[in-house]
Amino acid sequence: MINLGIIGTGMISRNFVATAEKTNEFKLTAVYSRTEERAKEFGEPFGAQNFFTDLNKFFESEVFSTVYIASPNDLHFQQVKQAILNHKNVIVEKPAFSNPNEMKQIITLLQAHPEVCFFEAARTIHEPSFAAIKEKLGTMKTIQGTSLTYQKYSSRYDAFLEGKNPNIFTLKHSAGALQDLGVYLVYDAVGWFGVPEEVHYFPVKLENGIDGSGIAILKYPHFQVELNIGKTSNSYLPSEIYGLKDTIVMDNAADLNEVKWVDDQRNAHPIGQLMENHLISEIKDFAKIINDPNKDLNRQLRKQWLQLAIQVNRFLYELRLSAGIRFDADELK
Repeated sequence: MINLGIIGTGMISRNFVATAEKTNEFKLTAVYSRTEERAKEFGEPFGAQNFFTDLNKFFESEVFSTVYIASPNDLHFQQVKQAILNHKNVIVEKPAFSNPNEMKQIITLLQAHPEVCFFEAARTIHEPSFAAIKEKLGTMKTIQGTSLTYQKYSSRYDAFLEGKNPNIFTLKHSAGALQDLGVYLVYDAVGWFGVPEEVHYFPVKLENGIDGSGIAILKYPHFQVELNIGKTSNSYLPSEIYGLKDTIVMDNAADLNEVKWVDDQRNAHPIGQLMENHLISEIKDFAKIINDPNKDLNRQLRKQWLQLAIQVNRFLYELRLSAGIRFDADELK
């Protein structure tokens, strides 16, 4: 069992820890929060016995070897940096960092600490259906374009409409629709089709300048990928990859619940694998590598995932800049 420390006590953290313990790969042993009460409230149901309100003491502790970070986006960089300097393996929720400058500094730090395993928790790329789609693409004679949709009404949007300032709708916390939901779709596009030639983002900005929704265009040599993103409404549209007369259809490009290939006779063939819990695959992948980081295949996977994370970080940044969206973190060196 891998001893796990955690930063972030929201629902996403609760789901991660609950799934991680069900796989018998991880055991929660330490929780950091701004208050001890909140740390205990989160950790005690999982059997955790070590609670911290001082981040330095948390990272200096020897009661865990791997940290899962699910704090506001703008805090990821400093927390990941501190984790690496304390020789902790890192699982950081997407988006890992605000911009390429932060990513570059972390890559340099990882090169100086090869003993540390680093993962961006982009769960979709670990699912069997993600690989099945990529394999199917290799058999399709022509790709003419792609439309990927992920619009999900945020539970915090009501608070925003009431005049409050929730983290997920602020430039200060490196948030917004593109960063929070669009990151899944950018991972899809880059993971399946590689690096685009150019990217453009057309957001619908809220009063404070953050993007509540938007459409991104990723241009490839012979087709383009359209990303339809939103946190202020719900969409039930499927996502599709267009061949010549055949099409890959996904009910949800972020969760990949049901995926099928529709042939030129309009016959639907299921591909991939339905997952009851979309966190299981990534958690098992992370544990496999943490337990044997020097195995050749695991080294290769680490390098592959890190390169993909670097590319996604770059294109999220370029998409934002194309729309004139700048985070507070962009001004920091």
